[in-house]
Amino acid sequence: MQKRPCIEKKKRIVVKIGSSSLTHEETGNIYFAKIEKLVRELCDLRNSGIDVCLVSSGAIAVGRQAIGLTNKPSSNSQKQACAAVGQARLMMTYQKVFAEYNQTVAQVLMTKNTMILPNSRQNAHNTFEELFAMGVIPIVNENDTVSTYEMQFGDNDTLSALVATLVNADLLVLLSDINGMYTDDPRENEYARLIEYVPELNDDVMQMGKDSTGSGVGTGGMHTKLNAAMIATRSGADMIITNSNDLNCLHHLFDNEYTGTLFAKNEQTDFLLEDFLKD
Repeated sequence: MQKRPCIEKKKRIVVKIGSSSLTHEETGNIYFAKIEKLVRELCDLRNSGIDVCLVSSGAIAVGRQAIGLTNKPSSNSQKQACAAVGQARLMMTYQKVFAEYNQTVAQVLMTKNTMILPNSRQNAHNTFEELFAMGVIPIVNENDTVSTYEMQFGDNDTLSALVATLVNADLLVLLSDINGMYTDDPRENEYARLIEYVPELNDDVMQMGKDSTGSGVGTGGMHTKLNAAMIATRSGADMIITNSNDLNCLHHLFDNEYTGTLFAKNEQTDFLLEDFLKD
């Protein structure tokens, strides 16, 4: 197993955090302490001169709790109703906490059409560029309230990789409920070992992903994270999976003092995003 190298300081970073990281497992309520720490770390990155974009799940989970649903919504209309309530609450929370650090944020809600249609994709790219030039941190989520089944990204791991591609990011960081990629599922196999460095995404690595999740509120497992790694690395960005329980990891991205898996960028000029979006 190759030793994980240090990565150089980046100019533009996309950070994704999932629903299970933003809510308390016991109650489903918003985890304010974690959000506050996440915001502080992102503001520090921004203050160091790095463009920062946050892809945040949580709208459906937060809305579900606000409405009082005890079970995960099953119908599409229920999910969309929860998203409509939860996105507003979640964004209000982010705006309040970011404002404490004198940081302006913007909400960007996307559908698959944003990436499929050339004009929409170019318009979105231009908007992101303007926001970065203004020193604003975009907060991105899928527009769950209006997305139909056929036009959904499916999970925010994929969405974050597509955003990283859209904005020409140098690094994608997936903050998860697991330390990184293991040789096997660590929840089931106590001998599973953390893989710290993946220099190339070959077929053997892709087959290690399991289409499962250990969370009651999230939608992505290791399978979706490896798909995200494929999109990001082939588009020219490094990708890191690390645990959201230790948000200090964002402080140590460039000194290699974090626990996680680094997927090395492996840009491929013949990689067409359109082919992936047709799946």
